[in-house]
Amino acid sequence: MTTNVHPPALTPAPVKSGLQGRLNQLITDSRFQGFILVLIIINAITLGLETSVFIRATYGDVLYFLDKLTLTVFVLEIAIRLFVNRLAFFRDPWSIFDFLVVGIALVPASGPFSVLRALRVLRVLRVLTIVPSMRRVVGALLGAIPGLASIALVLLLIYYVFAVIATNLFAGSFPDWFGDLGRSFYTLFQVMTLESWSMGISRPVMEIYPYAWTFFIPFILIATFSMLNLFIAVIVNAMQTVSDAEHQETLEVVDQSGQHVEKEMHAEMKELRAEIQALHKLILDKR
Repeated sequence: MTTNVHPPALTPAPVKSGLQGRLNQLITDSRFQGFILVLIIINAITLGLETSVFIRATYGDVLYFLDKLTLTVFVLEIAIRLFVNRLAFFRDPWSIFDFLVVGIALVPASGPFSVLRALRVLRVLRVLTIVPSMRRVVGALLGAIPGLASIALVLLLIYYVFAVIATNLFAGSFPDWFGDLGRSFYTLFQVMTLESWSMGISRPVMEIYPYAWTFFIPFILIATFSMLNLFIAVIVNAMQTVSDAEHQETLEVVDQSGQHVEKEMHAEMKELRAEIQALHKLILDKR
């Protein structure tokens, strides 16, 4: 996976000369984007170190200073991008994402908002807006949501049918696993993940209900091996679609560039023929 650093895909507002133009050059420079990427990584490391009681007690002040320093730089960067791009900033989903994850850190993490302190780690996700290859992966996943939603609804329907059957069949002997619809849903989810499904659930049930395998095996074949593979297929297809679209755009750019060069060559040849004809006419006139 490539990690070339480029600015987020954003359609900027018309850039004027002066301060706005200089700031636009700054934020679109690959070196500046690389600097922001390094700060994101440093911030991710410091947030991870803060989870250690020993490190926090020993280097708490240093970690606090680094966290506030990186947050200050992020806020300044967002402010500059707002100044340069104006309303175009809010037309780009990645810019809105950056704005939200940085803005969360500015809310006082005390009282009812104390949970926001844990959400500071969302700043690490800004790597997605910096690295183009990661943006493509996220874009493909978002593009796959309609297909995934359809599969999820089918899977939910299958879950519901099997959960109702399991509750009716096994609730009396295994109330902890199949005592009600909610418990049956959770137990079937464990079975679908294949986590201790045989020795932990299926075989104990089969000791009382010998033919219970006729319930569990079809469920695993449908839910695990069929539906989950459909999820993977939809995601792979979305990734391939994005890749094909990017390849097509590259071919179009190359084709347009080739056509432009060809047009220039034709124009130059016409000018050259006109000059030769003019020179030939001049020679004939002198004779």
